Amino acid sequence: MKLVPILACLLACRGEKPAPRFANQRPVTVVDDRRDVPHRPAKRTVKIDLYHFDGTFHRRITRALDVPRTQRARGVNALDEVPDSTWFTNRIGVREVPLHELVAGPARVGSPQDHRPWRITRTKSIGDAFGFQVVDGRGEKYLVKFDRLGSPEMETSAHVIVNRLLWGVGYNVPEDYIARIRPDDLILTETSVVAEPGGRERPFTIQDLATFLAGVEANPDGTMRVMASRMLDGAPLGGHPDEGVRRDDPNDRIPHELRRDLRGARPVFAWLDHVDVTENNMLDMWVADRADPRRHYVEHYWLDFGKSLGAMAAIDRDPRLGLEYGVDFAQMTGSLVWLGLRPDRVWEQRLQWPLRGIGMYDPSFDPAAWKPTWPNYLPVRLADRFDWYWGAKIIMRYTPAQLRAVVESVGMSDPRSTEFLVGALVMRQRRVAGYAFTHVNPLDGFSTDGTRLCFDDLLLTYGLGRAETTRYTIRARDRLDHPIEPADVLGAAERPRVRLAGAALRRHGRLHDPRDRDDTAALRALDGGPHRARPEHAGVARDRDLARVITPST
Repeated sequence: MKLVPILACLLACRGEKPAPRFANQRPVTVVDDRRDVPHRPAKRTVKIDLYHFDGTFHRRITRALDVPRTQRARGVNALDEVPDSTWFTNRIGVREVPLHELVAGPARVGSPQDHRPWRITRTKSIGDAFGFQVVDGRGEKYLVKFDRLGSPEMETSAHVIVNRLLWGVGYNVPEDYIARIRPDDLILTETSVVAEPGGRERPFTIQDLATFLAGVEANPDGTMRVMASRMLDGAPLGGHPDEGVRRDDPNDRIPHELRRDLRGARPVFAWLDHVDVTENNMLDMWVADRADPRRHYVEHYWLDFGKSLGAMAAIDRDPRLGLEYGVDFAQMTGSLVWLGLRPDRVWEQRLQWPLRGIGMYDPSFDPAAWKPTWPNYLPVRLADRFDWYWGAKIIMRYTPAQLRAVVESVGMSDPRSTEFLVGALVMRQRRVAGYAFTHVNPLDGFSTDGTRLCFDDLLLTYGLGRAETTRYTIRARDRLDHPIEPADVLGAAERPRVRLAGAALRRHGRLHDPRDRDDTAALRALDGGPHRARPEHAGVARDRDLARVITPST
């Protein structure tokens, strides 16, 4: 099998670097991180006050003193994409996901709606949302959460919508369902307990239950809308650390702050305004392999999305959430300098929409200005333009019809709320992509028909750029990085196509032996903004008479 790499370098700067070399092999699509971990790794526990102090003050100072070097994300293949693993499974980014599959999400066991009554085992022990752990009529365990009094349909809707969308992107999430119950569907037993601060427990009484239910939203007919999240299979190990690895998990080999699937979550979270990004809302599970129960490994999950879609800002009545950290030194310094009259306090104009179930979800937000509530989670803080590009490419695969199907699946009672939320998701989706695609050279989807190299310009594909102002410059090079074809300039077409220079083998006074064909062609693009001039590469292998793309990457 002979190899002729054909490199597509898309840039317009003068200082040219040698073209990279690519191996003629298929890109990795699955990581083998399910090797047996026979002994259960240690459980991590989080003292939330110390966690916030460390992330807000201590570790930020010590990390700055370490003077860390900037590093590109790891955990990617030759295409600069994320292979499937125990962290991430490619779904909508690589295939068409039918509406019924997207609406069902990670469902395996199913909703407890038709399996009442539910026996309460204990109150929810982490976080400030109202909730219980219950066992349904089948013996399945669920965590049940309610909408708070005064915020009907808000947390339950946000939770399930974001759960489904994150599942479609590729993240591991629990089975979450919307259900409707009556107070008498909840049963106390002699073993039901209330989890109190400090780890103490006491018996759960009828009066406790009445007090809890007095603080949740109920419908006029006495029913209550709840979110039921099935407890994950396996042994819980707590959340993954935001820095470094789990040392007792031999499959965990890439420092978490360098994982593309974790850093690339930032544009996804910005789109969904998932601000509650803390270790309490992540969970690693030591699980038995479904095909071979004797083998165990660790799977990594995201949890608890009820404060997304502007819900946290609305419930806490704090419009800063999503735009500033809980303790934001940069903003505090600015307020001090401006004597409280800082002109960039955009949150002061943030709206609480007068729609049932809708929080402070701003369709016209600035992706670059988005922040989670706390700066603790290092991978999100370190996300660079390539991580933004990866995440934005995936969320742009969602069509308006798919977004509508997910929103409609939670059954919001006011049709205006559904329409608003679908429109807001589409607008924020495009804003995230517009920001991400203008900070890289957004050429993607390289393919070849044997004589031409084809690619998509995502700014043009999604109507975020102008074809009339976009041009591509193409140049061929040999294995010594010498030009073998004069530069050619193309305008943007519906799908740009570039002729491959496979026949141009005579250059520099030499004729190549066809058994040793190792010439290189380079493709360069320019125009459309300053960042579109940055390098982009794509490799094409020629095996006998068959040409195929092997390594397009940013």
